[in-house]
Amino acid sequence: MFDTLQDRLQSAFKNLRGKGRLSEADIDAVAREIRVALLDADVAVPVVREFIANVKERASGAEVSQALNPAQQVIKIVNDELVTILGGETRRIRYAKNPPTVIMLAGLQGAGKTTLAGKLSLWLKEQGKSPMLVACDLQRPNAVTQLQVVGEQAGVTVFAPEPGNGVGDPVQVATAGLAEARRTLHDVVIVDTAGRLGIDAELMQQAADIRAAVDPDEVLFVIDAMIGQDAVVTAQAFLEGVDFTGVVLTKLDGDARGGAALSVRSITGRPIMFASTGEKLTDFETFHPDRMAGRILDMGDMLTLIEQAEKAFDADQAAKDAERLMGGSFTMEDLLKQLEGIAKLGSMSKVMGMIPGMGQYKEQINNFDERQFDKIKAIIKSMTPAERDNPKIIDGSRRLRISKGSGTEVKDVNSLVEQFFGMQKMMQQMAKGGGIPGMPGIPGMPGAGKRAGAKQKPQQKKKGKRVSGNPAKRAAQETAAPKNEGANAFGFPTQGGQDFELPKELKDLL
Repeated sequence: MFDTLQDRLQSAFKNLRGKGRLSEADIDAVAREIRVALLDADVAVPVVREFIANVKERASGAEVSQALNPAQQVIKIVNDELVTILGGETRRIRYAKNPPTVIMLAGLQGAGKTTLAGKLSLWLKEQGKSPMLVACDLQRPNAVTQLQVVGEQAGVTVFAPEPGNGVGDPVQVATAGLAEARRTLHDVVIVDTAGRLGIDAELMQQAADIRAAVDPDEVLFVIDAMIGQDAVVTAQAFLEGVDFTGVVLTKLDGDARGGAALSVRSITGRPIMFASTGEKLTDFETFHPDRMAGRILDMGDMLTLIEQAEKAFDADQAAKDAERLMGGSFTMEDLLKQLEGIAKLGSMSKVMGMIPGMGQYKEQINNFDERQFDKIKAIIKSMTPAERDNPKIIDGSRRLRISKGSGTEVKDVNSLVEQFFGMQKMMQQMAKGGGIPGMPGIPGMPGAGKRAGAKQKPQQKKKGKRVSGNPAKRAAQETAAPKNEGANAFGFPTQGGQDFELPKELKDLL
């Protein structure tokens, strides 16, 4: 969602790099580009004005003029101001002292309230809570049925005494749901309310009546992050009519401009608490302003990536696997485990987007075909245990059988086996401490494959070629010497003006 904004901001900062001092003209120029980038991203005009004024004020002071690297200091200022307009600090749910905690969802139709109710209930369940969903959207066709399906997927209780489709009183259902939660000892109640295609008095009155009836601890305003400038108008209307305590952004995985995320907090003064980043129930996360600012500025979000990895991987099993790999043992079964673990983290574009500096490879990441992982997993699962443990026994007839079993072609099996042998060779080389094959200058893992306390032979200096004292012969030697033996942009050595060529298996792995 923030791809365009990210590109525009990176372009603005590019002109600052390499400058020892920043003039007032430099600061004005970068402020102008940031202003255009924010307005192009559909950020509300009042928010843009305040943001630019704060950046220019700080950039013109001693904070930048006395910095060793003024360009980096300006980027830090922009990052700090982004964190401020996104909320500053992470806002957590305030649970009631006497359960159940009541959370009411409000918003327009199509914002994703019902799906979000299921995501929030699953998230609360993972936090050790016992949530219950209450179906108070009795207007939209099949809204009650949808909530029941989502609740079943999340494995939580759904209270739905009325069939919906225009039948029933939502205020009575909300009151009865709260009483049922107390009786069944559920400690969190999530009330899903009705929405409308637009803001009207009936919608606001119904939401206000439900709020008065259940006295919720949190009222979450669910807003579609793709609606742009209209997000501000909608948020202000709900703030006046319902007075929500927090905001939830949905559809953050969309390709719209994302100005709502940067506008709604500043305009309403209410914090953004959660973000929905996909269609699955697990595509839901706590909103961290500092991490989101890091993503926008292509600084990555390693903390979120680590948290997701901790959920996806078993720590003890991962430690055992790592120890085995460092011992030089690498099989098809290990490769299958790694691929399945990566799949649990989400799409490759989502994972790579959390790594710092990956914005420059955006096009390649977006063009990556996720189905390649499925094809590889299908091929490995079509192998016998013996073939997975020792792929060297996979001859022509076995490859034909595996290709038929996985619905692929023999060339696909051949390609996977060849790439696997390359990876296996690299793992064995790293385990011996000899570095990555074909990549000089990159050592192996510290201590890997070395016996503790073993003495290392001192490296002998290589004797250089003797330079002749005869000027004519010396000129001939210099002419014959290889040219441009430096390093390219990636740190690999260059010989004779040609870049160092990586081996095929390593290219495929990277």
